[in-house]
Amino acid sequence: MEDDEGPECGKPDFVLLDQVTMEDFMENLKLRFEKGRIYTYIGEVLVSVNPYQELPLYGPEAIARYQGRELYERPPHLYAVANAAYRAMKRRSRDTCIVISGESGAGKTEASKHIMQYIAAVTNPSQRAEVERVKDVLLKSTCVLEAFGNARTNRNHNSSRFGKYMDINFDFKGDPVGGHIHSYLLEKSRVLKQHVGERNFHAFYQVLRGCEDEELQELHLQRNPAVYNFTRQGAGLNVLDIDEKSHHQAVTEAMRVIGFSPEEVASVHRILAAILHLGNIEFVELESNLEQGRLAVTEEVLVDHVAELTATPRELVLRCLLARTVASGGREVIEKGHTAAEASYARDACAKAVYQRLFEWVVDRINHVMEPRDRDPRRDGKDTVIGVLDIYGFEVFPVNSFEQFCINYCNEKLQQLFIQLILKQEQEEYEREGIAWQTVEYFNNATIVDLVERPHRGILSVLDEACSTAGPITDRIFLQTLDTHHRHHPHYTSRQLCPTDKTMEFGRDFRIKHYAGDVTYSVEGFIDKNRDFLFQDFKRLLYNSKDPTLRAMWPDGQQDITEVTKRPLTAGTLFKNSMVALVENLASKEPFYVRCIKPNEDKVAGKLDEGHCRHQVAYLGLLENVRVRRAGFASRQPYARFLLRYKMTCEYTWPNHLLGSDKAAVGALLEQHGLQGDVAFGHSKLFIRSPRTLVTLEQSRACLIPIIVLLLQKAWRGTLARRRCRRLRAIYTIMRCFRRHKVRAHLTELQRRFQAARQPPHYGRDLVWPPPPTVLQPFQDICQALFSRWRARQLVKNIPPSDMAQIKAKVAAMAALQELRQDWGCRRAWARDYLSSATDNPTASGLFAQRLKTLREKDGFGAVLFSSHVRKVNRFNKSRDRALLLTDRHLYKLEPGRQYRVMRAVPLDAGGTGPGGPSVRLHPPDPARGPAPGIRGAQIGAARAGFPLQPWRLHPPVAELLRGSPPAPTPVTDRSLAVQ
Repeated sequence: MEDDEGPECGKPDFVLLDQVTMEDFMENLKLRFEKGRIYTYIGEVLVSVNPYQELPLYGPEAIARYQGRELYERPPHLYAVANAAYRAMKRRSRDTCIVISGESGAGKTEASKHIMQYIAAVTNPSQRAEVERVKDVLLKSTCVLEAFGNARTNRNHNSSRFGKYMDINFDFKGDPVGGHIHSYLLEKSRVLKQHVGERNFHAFYQVLRGCEDEELQELHLQRNPAVYNFTRQGAGLNVLDIDEKSHHQAVTEAMRVIGFSPEEVASVHRILAAILHLGNIEFVELESNLEQGRLAVTEEVLVDHVAELTATPRELVLRCLLARTVASGGREVIEKGHTAAEASYARDACAKAVYQRLFEWVVDRINHVMEPRDRDPRRDGKDTVIGVLDIYGFEVFPVNSFEQFCINYCNEKLQQLFIQLILKQEQEEYEREGIAWQTVEYFNNATIVDLVERPHRGILSVLDEACSTAGPITDRIFLQTLDTHHRHHPHYTSRQLCPTDKTMEFGRDFRIKHYAGDVTYSVEGFIDKNRDFLFQDFKRLLYNSKDPTLRAMWPDGQQDITEVTKRPLTAGTLFKNSMVALVENLASKEPFYVRCIKPNEDKVAGKLDEGHCRHQVAYLGLLENVRVRRAGFASRQPYARFLLRYKMTCEYTWPNHLLGSDKAAVGALLEQHGLQGDVAFGHSKLFIRSPRTLVTLEQSRACLIPIIVLLLQKAWRGTLARRRCRRLRAIYTIMRCFRRHKVRAHLTELQRRFQAARQPPHYGRDLVWPPPPTVLQPFQDICQALFSRWRARQLVKNIPPSDMAQIKAKVAAMAALQELRQDWGCRRAWARDYLSSATDNPTASGLFAQRLKTLREKDGFGAVLFSSHVRKVNRFNKSRDRALLLTDRHLYKLEPGRQYRVMRAVPLDAGGTGPGGPSVRLHPPDPARGPAPGIRGAQIGAARAGFPLQPWRLHPPVAELLRGSPPAPTPVTDRSLAVQ
């Protein structure tokens, strides 16, 4: 069993108790109830205690926990029993049944609901429409049957006043394909009268408080139940109208889902209304002789309502109420008037019969819808069945009548079956496994069952004889006959047989010592209720109704009054026959039991009355069940399952044994623990005699579980780590391969694009480099640089040597001036000596040539490096036209307006810190001051091609002369010098 429940929750199986006594049983039951564990096992029998509150034990999550599990793999639960029955049916293709028993208010109806919900949830995974339809009908039928068959009693607000056995048919795949409902002994006397604090059937109150006002007017009903005799008793109980209305809507919707037509639902409402009006009809005896006799109806409008609602003629309804038709021996028909008492009896009998026929019609209608459709055993295979029995429990009231007698007889039959099947199953299993069977002493209630159903002398036989005897046979005479037949029976007594027992009255009471306790019955009404007689006039009246639904409920009404028929079977005989058939049906199936216990009489949550529960434990025979289970062996498990749970406690079986068989491995395990003397070895199972053996094994297992858990955690964590490592390796391999692919693809693309890069004249100038992968970005940057140098090399190779000096000068100027001016003359040839050119200086080139000749003769310079007109701007922003001449020895400042008179000459090798004295470098123009003005706006450059790679050095006056107020010095480190 899964370790969801610790020792603080008690024993999950009563078989594991150290001692089987009532005190130990009740102590364990109370402990589990206080801890919220309302379910406990006795072997495979489930004991359920009604909690009288909603508990978080049900729903889809709980169903998933128990689905497909063995009975002991999870804590005790209704779902476990339902799953065991379903798996046994599906595995072995054998019919199974779940018998739910217990007294009224013990939770039998709720238990059957949860079982049905579980079966519906775990079936039809393929969502077949026909199966879903059957499931919907199965679930909705419970709601409808509760409305018409349940009522509020002092013990239970939703007490089932009928017995129900439902067969669910399954196909070979385990999906429900149909079903059938059997109902037993509806308590129809409740229609007429209820005990104080109880109500009539729910259907009446739901119609009164749930129907719309228009429909109530059509039914001639008032919303207050106290207006009607049949519902007056329960009208003052604290039940909210909104609850009745919601229940009425739920029942109506359920009937629609099942397949009831709107006309049929309306007909059902009319029949219920007719019963209520029928109960308000009163009779009065008149002194004058009228046509109908000396009897009349006090309010004939009620007769009109009944006739309208039943779709029958008013005159016939009134005649049936006031008189009856009798056929004489000569087939002569005589009409005999009723007395007031006889009329009241006929009215009540009609009301009871109409409601009983209505209930039976509802059940038959549901069965017709649930009937398996188009099932051929030769094609579809044999259907298997799960039966669910939800039948009334043992009842003891202050006044117990015929209904309680039949109900308690039913419980005696089921208790007898329970004991027989438990012993039978035990014996069959021991024989199958080769284990010797030991006789167990238990209370056999066969003598009580024989007291009730024995032919000729049983209580039911005596009652039938009293009903069939002509003459004035009374209930008192029936009691005297019982005293005569059973004077010496150990389980029967009466006041006449025991005069000192003043709890019984003379001529009225008798007592039976049931397995559940002593019950005193009052014989008043036994004969009438057993006869269950209804005048044939009512049957013919309702059969001739124009309402097809009502007409279908009375097929026996077509019988002619003069037709001679057999005496109908009595209610007791019919019930006995149905019980015999039910027991035979259950005995043919593999049973599973749910024994329900009512914790207290107050219907209070969290309260367990030990005395009340002790009585239920006694009469349900739960202690005997535990003793039977433990008589031979307290527990039994297949060898494989036993090893799976306890193999870690033995070195020879952990983690897997190497012995010849599981049986040998189990023997080695038990021998190591010294427990081999407390077990027996069957063919396929191990039988454990004492619960202490299981406790010892569980304790050893509990000590080893933490170590095993750590081992499993370590192994699992290692597995996860290795799995992650393998995954990372795979990821890195994929990444590496993908990168290689990207690199190869990129290189292939580069090769494709640059195949024509060697073709002149552009040498790949317009080619677009593809975007590289991230890993190749540095490589592509280098390639682009190399490609640029290669392309430059290809272009430079074709340049004449005479142009190289100018090219180098332009390159140096570009580095110095490109960012400072947009046009610095890179696209034209640099002539250096612009003043001597007739093109650039057409008006004064001759004057400049004379001045240049004079200066050459005077200073002896070798070459003119640069000459051009310039514009001098001083610090006050005043400009003057000047000319600049740069030779290899001097820098001259000339005045163009005066025939290029030398205004100042600065030797280039004079002064400075170096070989040439203090040097002053020419700087690029200051961006903040704007471009330096020039005569043509052209750049002035001087190239040093062929000269030593040293900077030009100028005296500070020369820098001042050329630049006005220059910015901070910036060295010019290239071979060329550019001035703007």
